[in-house]
Amino acid sequence: MEKNLKQVNSDCLKIVVFGPESSGKTTLSKKLAAHYNALWIEEYAREYLQEKWDKEKKICELEDMIPIAVGQIKLENEFSIKSDKLLICDTDLLETKVYSETYYNGFCDPLLEKYAIQNKYDLYILTDIDIPWVKDDLRDRPNNRKEMFNFFKEALNKYKRPYILVSGDLNVRIQTSTKEIDKLLNNI
Repeated sequence: MEKNLKQVNSDCLKIVVFGPESSGKTTLSKKLAAHYNALWIEEYAREYLQEKWDKEKKICELEDMIPIAVGQIKLENEFSIKSDKLLICDTDLLETKVYSETYYNGFCDPLLEKYAIQNKYDLYILTDIDIPWVKDDLRDRPNNRKEMFNFFKEALNKYKRPYILVSGDLNVRIQTSTKEIDKLLNNI
């Protein structure tokens, strides 16, 4: 099981768009991938949980956290092998860890926690909650946005992850993000 949560070695820069639900992660990460003609790694949890909802009308449960983490890192590892420049990730295991802890009374499976902390990325882009919350089948905390945002920010600080905060409309978020990504690309 452990090997299913570990990153493969890769020379590419890895950027994670990170933050609470409905904060613009997918839109921003897709735009950044297009801007750099880079590979985009989707959020595995979204597909996994939407399928669960469609089939069973059930939301995420504790036993879903490890399959979600395994699916996410599998996608990342597959794409890491294909790229030698840049990967844009629409989440990572640290995000899964934060969700586990906030939804399940502070609990995170020890294996998930180990690899959420151990796996490394070059930059996190923390998405602010200054855009409207959009309802869908999976989003369920419209009244806890500030609290959830704080959990994500605290995780980045606790584990000393390099990050920037992006706020404002999509164009401002793209400009802020590309400025930092360009600095990283110029240093390789």
